[in-house]
Amino acid sequence: MLQERYPYWLANRAVAPNHDLEVTDKFTGVVATRVALADAAAIDAAIAAAAEAAGPMARLRAFERAAVLEHCVARFQERAEELAMALCVEAGKPIRDSRGEVTRLIDTFRIAAGEATRIHGEVQPLDVTPRAAQYTSMWKRVPVGPCSFISPFNFPLNLAAHKIAPAIAAGCPFVLKPASFTPVGALLIGEVLAETGLPAGAFSILPCRRDGAEQFTTDERLKLLSFTGSPEVGWALKAKAGRKKVVLELGGNAGCIVDADADLDDAVARIVFGAFYQSGQSCISVQRIIVHATVYEAFRDRLIAATRALVAGDPKDEATFVGPLITEDDALRLEGWIRAAIQRGGRLLCGGTRRGAVLDATLLEDVPRDESIVCREAFGPVAVLSRFTDFDAALREVNDSAYGLQAGVFTRDLFKALRAWDTLEVGGVVVGDVPSFRVDSMPYGGVKASGLGREGVRFAIEEMTEPRLLVIRDRR
Repeated sequence: MLQERYPYWLANRAVAPNHDLEVTDKFTGVVATRVALADAAAIDAAIAAAAEAAGPMARLRAFERAAVLEHCVARFQERAEELAMALCVEAGKPIRDSRGEVTRLIDTFRIAAGEATRIHGEVQPLDVTPRAAQYTSMWKRVPVGPCSFISPFNFPLNLAAHKIAPAIAAGCPFVLKPASFTPVGALLIGEVLAETGLPAGAFSILPCRRDGAEQFTTDERLKLLSFTGSPEVGWALKAKAGRKKVVLELGGNAGCIVDADADLDDAVARIVFGAFYQSGQSCISVQRIIVHATVYEAFRDRLIAATRALVAGDPKDEATFVGPLITEDDALRLEGWIRAAIQRGGRLLCGGTRRGAVLDATLLEDVPRDESIVCREAFGPVAVLSRFTDFDAALREVNDSAYGLQAGVFTRDLFKALRAWDTLEVGGVVVGDVPSFRVDSMPYGGVKASGLGREGVRFAIEEMTEPRLLVIRDRR
């Protein structure tokens, strides 16, 4: 279980001036622990320390950065069950999903350890024109400097890891603001980082009030802002970020096409997972299921049966698949969206029952496309079915969204798969599986309202570094 109190991390040191932030067990609502809360002075001190650490971090050799990350991998493996239980309590994440997230935390740091030794440059001949006949150039990638990270509540370990691990691999000091609902996971990562030989000021992990995000965004000593969270907040922060680079991982409204030639049993098994794992609180959760009319009824009936079999309730129970949403207000919001859809002719196929913050896995059909449950991000255990007869029309339906993160296509037709890849306005197309699929090495990010830039360890390192050119003139 959780400790009674946790400090925050300021310039590599544990500091506990208070324990003002209460962290609740999201299933019971009981206060599970208290966490130190950073004020403006602490945030300013952390940014100053990161600026001072920029030089020492940049001078770390690749093997030294890799060694820090390898130490983290070993320690996370040793503390895996502790990390999973902390996640289960503070996020309300079912324990099986919590263990899966710890595995991804470990994967992300392990991948980063390898990438730390592969930050390459190039030699570029310049004799493409007579005036440069005597010139050669080469470039290398150098760290951008101090980075600002703001991470969300739904993956408190892995989405923090997708910022922290690449920063260490690239040689960038950082300050991190974890979500106030779920700060413990990031603080536990801080405990492990503090065991390493990172230069003083290399990292600070500071839970703070929402207005603290202003300093994380506007301070000119910070050279990159990486934010994961809601589009409303993310785009507002970008507008205030000034000259720094900005990476935004925002919301989704993921569509998944099931074509007539799909293996229905396989598609049902994967879509039940993709729609309802993490209790639907994933930006690539399956929300819109678009099924060919010739297989629609068979698919729908199998999906309803599989959905009804899911256990909702206490996330600490090994049998639970759907746990509580992060707050009861979020469950109430979704309950209202479901009712609004039904009032406009939508049909409730299963679920829809709420008990506190727990909402049963829910399926709807025949919902107008302008209803919130279809066109906005649900971020909970709800999915909506619709029919298609023309594949290109199904592609257009997926694109009929403000969001563009990932999409799934169940088809055995190679040419349709390639057409989907060419046509869908998303950051990633997953063929033969759900849009909820992610491996932590792949480029991950969205277009339209879903964000800007890419994560995935190698791609995050590219965001956190910049090319530095060297030109040599040969006078011979």
